[in-house]
Amino acid sequence: MEKSRIINAFVVLGTILNELGENNAYSAKVSSLTEEEYAEVNEVVAREFHHNGWFTEDSIRQAFREISTWLTPEKLTDWTNNYAPNDHMKQIAVIMAGNIPLVGFHDFLCVLLSGHQAICKQSSEDARLLPALVKLLLLFEPDLEERIRFSDRKLVDYDAVIATGSNNSMLHFEQYFSHVPHLFRGHRTSVAVLTGDESKEELNALGVDCLTYFGRGCRNVTHLLFPEGFDLNRFFEAIVNLSDVVNNKKYGNNYDYNKAVHLMSLSKFLDNNFLLMKESDQLFSPLSMLHYQYYQRPEEVNSFLDAHRSQIQCIVGQEFIPFGQAQCPSLMDYPDGMDTMEFLATC
Repeated sequence: MEKSRIINAFVVLGTILNELGENNAYSAKVSSLTEEEYAEVNEVVAREFHHNGWFTEDSIRQAFREISTWLTPEKLTDWTNNYAPNDHMKQIAVIMAGNIPLVGFHDFLCVLLSGHQAICKQSSEDARLLPALVKLLLLFEPDLEERIRFSDRKLVDYDAVIATGSNNSMLHFEQYFSHVPHLFRGHRTSVAVLTGDESKEELNALGVDCLTYFGRGCRNVTHLLFPEGFDLNRFFEAIVNLSDVVNNKKYGNNYDYNKAVHLMSLSKFLDNNFLLMKESDQLFSPLSMLHYQYYQRPEEVNSFLDAHRSQIQCIVGQEFIPFGQAQCPSLMDYPDGMDTMEFLATC
């Protein structure tokens, strides 16, 4: 199948995802669907929270909006033109995480645009959204049906594997899939570096980087590096408008639990009634909590970042990814810095 046909199908999907992401009513922009088909996808979005309490309607629609920014003719063409075509279609097993909505979509897109067949092994936490989007794709390009397969059983008949999971999952991946070409990704998190002269708007955007998807993604900031003397009240005051996060039952339970644990252990921490902060040099923090530390010299920041490079997904700050943009990766921002398209071109 010509790459241009696949791109065209994803471009149509991108238009629909943007409309769904904005929660717009059915209109001529999505005329590739009937009103009933559009309503059916909206119903999947609305029901998902009953399957997974982390997947709120707002978070799913945000994921739709972010994915839609990739799916333009120019971006998809320019991106794929960086790689030599693969003349031999292979069966690529894609083992997907389920921490945030459609976290495996980028791998799915890579496999299809590389000319391969995708065998999707989904997490039980996110098992309904991608099939709903595939159903739409097949309306625009029915021949893609032979390129897409979902599996809820033991994987068989695959030529290569792309797998994402926890660090514990990596042991499983190595045991079962190391005999074929593979790309394995473990658990990472993200960091913010502040200079002290951030505006209230920038600090609010940093809060978005921390709390989007309830902090469950690898691009969520869990560790903040402040210059010595930084007034943490500035950060708390700037993110007051994000307090609704604690009304999510799952997030609220984590907040209550971590607060209780630290109170009982007499640990020092800060609390603004929806987010906890603790001074610590540990990179990873529990859900509903951020770790932070102070630095005196830039060399200390560089030393910390270098020491944790293999565990950091992205860095936000005035000299890094802009505040508020952590959850807006480009097509070339590959998870764990591993070029998925290059792997698929050579596997």
